[in-house]
Amino acid sequence: MTILQDVNVNDHIEKLAEELKKIKTISPPEWAAFVKTGVSKERPPVRADWWYFRAAAVLKAVERLGPVGVSKLKTKYGGKKNRGHQPSKFFRASGNILRKVLQQLEKSGLVKQQEKSKDKGRIITPAGKKLIINALKEAKKIVKKEKVIVQVQKKEVYAEAQKTDNAPREQKPVDKAPAKQEAAE
Repeated sequence: MTILQDVNVNDHIEKLAEELKKIKTISPPEWAAFVKTGVSKERPPVRADWWYFRAAAVLKAVERLGPVGVSKLKTKYGGKKNRGHQPSKFFRASGNILRKVLQQLEKSGLVKQQEKSKDKGRIITPAGKKLIINALKEAKKIVKKEKVIVQVQKKEVYAEAQKTDNAPREQKPVDKAPAKQEAAE
């Protein structure tokens, strides 16, 4: 996909999260405001709407890695824990959060269980693929607008630089006498 090359992944996930907020079956549980996302984290997420961003990232991961299960996602979203004087150690992410997100995505029809295959896990549905592509197009529109704004700003800076370059400059008088004295010595 050539669209993906121009779009930042964070912008894409943000647009995808906005689309997921519109779906009624995807919503954070009551305990989501108090829970950490894994053992390696010291505090819960700062953003109030972090659940939708995690759901968007999981949807994108299922599309890219599928068929995928909770175990593989726990490893993907895990991190190193600061253990004080001891060396840092990798810990996997919370399985309950990922399991609930996958269940909500499955309930909304964006992912489904793979049937009769050697690999078990969830894969993306055509509706999920369509949602990802639409969010990607929206993020692409924002990137184009930002590029236009940057180009206009560059032109303005260039025009200002040309105005100041054409202005008469004060030239400092060059004192050539000390140079001659150094040559004489």
